[in-house]
Amino acid sequence: MSIRFYLSKDPYYELTNHSAHGFNLDSYFWPTVEHYYQAQKFVGSEYAEAIRNAPNPMAARRMGRDKEYPIRLDWDEVKEAVMYRATLAKFESHPDALASLLSTGDEELVEASPRDLYWGGGADGSGLNRYGQILMQVRGLLRSRTEGASKEIGGLG
Repeated sequence: MSIRFYLSKDPYYELTNHSAHGFNLDSYFWPTVEHYYQAQKFVGSEYAEAIRNAPNPMAARRMGRDKEYPIRLDWDEVKEAVMYRATLAKFESHPDALASLLSTGDEELVEASPRDLYWGGGADGSGLNRYGQILMQVRGLLRSRTEGASKEIGGLG
């Protein structure tokens, strides 16, 4: 069984990179994972700062896809690491979102974007679902940290 998420009305929307779970990373506050991800295409530029200050994740996304601004040359090599860092920072910063992520157990997580065949599963399930895979990696790491902390606390008594 898999857990699919995408739209704000869907269960598990808080797992998306658009959910309003801001976090601090690289000495700045980021309103969403999407803001961070899109800004990193232009890291160190005034345009990256404009994306960070975009009014919502869809605006950040549109700005990040604007072909008028050249993206960093190594983007294809670093984009998954960028997404992982932001996703981890988000869930480390929000106990409510972390609880939701951990509540998914070992189920496959699928970003149910009908059009995104890289980050999502695509309409027919043929997508790579890289964001879902990153979420499952983050879930595993944070679960092991949580279980390790519980064992340490339990061992104190």
